[in-house]
Amino acid sequence: MGVWIVLGLVVLIGLWLVSAYNSLVALRQRTNQAFADIDVQLKQRHDLIPNLVETVKGYAGHERGTLEAVVNARNAAMHAGGAPADKAAAEGALSGALGRLMALAEAYPDLKANTNFLQLQDQLADIENKLAAARRFFNNAVSEYNASIQAVPAMFFAASMGFQPREFFDVGEESRKQLDVAPQVKF
Repeated sequence: MGVWIVLGLVVLIGLWLVSAYNSLVALRQRTNQAFADIDVQLKQRHDLIPNLVETVKGYAGHERGTLEAVVNARNAAMHAGGAPADKAAAEGALSGALGRLMALAEAYPDLKANTNFLQLQDQLADIENKLAAARRFFNNAVSEYNASIQAVPAMFFAASMGFQPREFFDVGEESRKQLDVAPQVKF
């Protein structure tokens, strides 16, 4: 009778561990999918930028420094490392360059009225909104995953089975300082 109880406990513990392992695999896959979603939005953003730069170039050709900064930041962002911190840093620099480009556009009334520029600006705003949502989803998935590998029972076996904590997609200190400043609206 005692053997059956021990055997039953071993089977229950085994099922419990399998269930915990499967949950961790699902959470890890969710974080991978969320990061891939960010990559999709970043690709759309990177594809849109050359069109935006070319449109502005026609109106503000002598503002070469700003245009080159946007192109260089885009190229750096496209080739950033695979880690969320590397991508976040490169994308933060690109966001700053795009902000300077949009400020430059304010100086050219004809450009602000250009239909192509307005459409590109709307598309960029849409992509930025989708990108922000994808980043929030990724960070939420990372939070759940990290909490799960640090909770009982996973904390006893997660690290030995390759489940390591993931990094959040963080804009970094420099970009955060820029984001904390309220934009100035001038009429």
